[in-house]
Amino acid sequence: MADTGKPMKIQVLETIAALMTAAFGFIAALAWNGAIVATINKYLSAGSGLTGLYIYAVIVTIIAVIAGVLIARTLGKAKKSIGGEK
Repeated sequence: MADTGKPMKIQVLETIAALMTAAFGFIAALAWNGAIVATINKYLSAGSGLTGLYIYAVIVTIIAVIAGVLIARTLGKAKKSIGGEK
């Protein structure tokens, strides 16, 4: 890890926030993958629960976006309290 002049605590918090955001993005991607696969299966063979999969994908995406915003806000507050950002 290159020294950018930031305190170690801030670098750790930024890394954790990035990993958490990526994890929520991965979950949303998996939800959309299921919806898309079900759509393809519907037109190639008998599919079931297509509407449910899309609703699930939308809900998971919304939760991932909200979680990302909350993580970013929390990171900003933590940086201020540590003194890394004014």
